[in-house]
Amino acid sequence: MGSNIVAMFNSFQTKIYNTFRALKYKNYRLFFFGQCISLIGTWIQQVAMSWLIYKLTNSAFLMGLVCFVSTLPALILSPFAGVFIDRMEKKKALVFVQFSFLIEAFILAVLTLTNLLNIWNVLIISLFMGVSNAIDMPLRQAFVVQLVDDNEDLSNAISLNSSCFNLARLIGPAIAGVLIAIIGEGWCFMINALSYIAVIWALLLILVSNEYAKIPAKKETSILEELKEGFNYSYNNKFIWYIFMFIGIASLSGMAFQVVMPIYAKEILKGGAQTLGYLMSAAGIGALIGALYLSSRTSIKGLSKWTCASAVMFGSGLIGLKFISNLPLALLSLSITGFGMVVLIASCNTIVQYYCEESKRGRVMGLYTIAFFGTAPFGSLIEGTIADKLGISTTYLINGIILLILAYWFSTKLKHFTNQE
Repeated sequence: MGSNIVAMFNSFQTKIYNTFRALKYKNYRLFFFGQCISLIGTWIQQVAMSWLIYKLTNSAFLMGLVCFVSTLPALILSPFAGVFIDRMEKKKALVFVQFSFLIEAFILAVLTLTNLLNIWNVLIISLFMGVSNAIDMPLRQAFVVQLVDDNEDLSNAISLNSSCFNLARLIGPAIAGVLIAIIGEGWCFMINALSYIAVIWALLLILVSNEYAKIPAKKETSILEELKEGFNYSYNNKFIWYIFMFIGIASLSGMAFQVVMPIYAKEILKGGAQTLGYLMSAAGIGALIGALYLSSRTSIKGLSKWTCASAVMFGSGLIGLKFISNLPLALLSLSITGFGMVVLIASCNTIVQYYCEESKRGRVMGLYTIAFFGTAPFGSLIEGTIADKLGISTTYLINGIILLILAYWFSTKLKHFTNQE
């Protein structure tokens, strides 16, 4: 009996170690905890922003339009950003981008607190935030590789990044729901601005190895030639290319479900900002569980099959919202949705990073950003339009059906790549 307890304890210790093993690297620990603080602020701002826009406009279409404007730059700039990322010292670039986020959040806070904010201000600031995001997303993902010494721990680092993001998704909206009611949206934006100090401070403390610290030698080839090289590399690697298609369609048809969540909270559940916070946190709980599950995996083997399973869970959760009009069941359905969404995103990211050559990583992740984030503006616009015309419940039903079809399509493609995964 005693030996069984010891064996179970040792097994538990091993599982915990495997789940958090990337944290043994000091650089990664600094980045991880700095991100956690900053992302909590980001989620506080995101919930406050969606609630404020709905309060200002009472329009699902305008909510979708704001999201469209904020994510459109990723479609245009990400491939070019990828080229520059392969040419620059990533740490310094990331510090600059985080500082730009701080300034943008501060301006948003000041305009709100002085009652000068209107839909036009929001659209302009959202555009600038979109430009920063278009650079930040591929840059941040390419930088993670520099923070772990062993490539075998890369998948764990990426999964822990998802855990960090979804821990923030769990905490941030719950805090936002309370803060909006107590101090208003403007102070939520100010809290987000201050939160960027944590990640900037962490980045300044990080010491990358000499291999990564030096600026790459200037290349003779033009930006367009390098862009073409990155595209050809991704297209000719069909496994990576199908992942791009998969995440792109999923982003277009499902990721925007949060954009119109305030409408679901108010019109279907008859709630307010606090109800919205509960809903977003429920999705965050499911997402965090999914990210921690992926972190506990010790091998990439079989991960592509999880992309199919996660799309089924993602779609099923959204379909469930069509038939739910009470808060407890909505929270359960959104937990399933969150789990499926984050496993889909993190597994696709891990697969692409694992099979990508280091010399082309920035450009490949730029194209990945287009597939994942660049399709989001159109998804947001479509989401808002359908919600205006057909209602929020029908919108979620359509999203879910598309995701189920997508899962089936990708499962048929996997048969050709059994040798890779």
